Amino acid sequence: MTARGNYQSIAPDPTKKYIAFSMALAGSSIDAGLKHLIDTRVSQLNGCAFCVDMHVKEAKIHGERELRLHHVAIWWESPLFDARERMALEWAEILTNLPPRGVPDDVYARAREHFSEKELADLTFIIVAINGWNRLNAVYRTPPGALDKLYGLDKANLS
Repeated sequence: MTARGNYQSIAPDPTKKYIAFSMALAGSSIDAGLKHLIDTRVSQLNGCAFCVDMHVKEAKIHGERELRLHHVAIWWESPLFDARERMALEWAEILTNLPPRGVPDDVYARAREHFSEKELADLTFIIVAINGWNRLNAVYRTPPGALDKLYGLDKANLS
């Protein structure tokens, strides 16, 4: 597929503000390893090739095991994720594919068994952020690997 333009140069001010929003989440109560899993799964669900590529590479650079990265797509059947990670992945899926009446009470209650109010809010914002990036990069068809050098993702040694 051919890229459709560069939203960063077309709309630099909103892009900068969205980057700032995303960067603010880096210091959240959700650890980086879990964030990488969430970013990868949401990007898979949204079919964003650029973001799947980017987040798999980030996760590998930060020490995530390759088999777990392969299993993100089948997390509900995989024995490689603990209960908290499973709940985070379920939360990511339900927020990405939001049901007509929102998040069911039972799902929210189960999420609160694993996450404090602050953690759940932070997790929700992380999911909101990656969904937005997925939509931008899917609309503009940003090629996978296009920013590897800039982001240091070439260090993942994945090609």
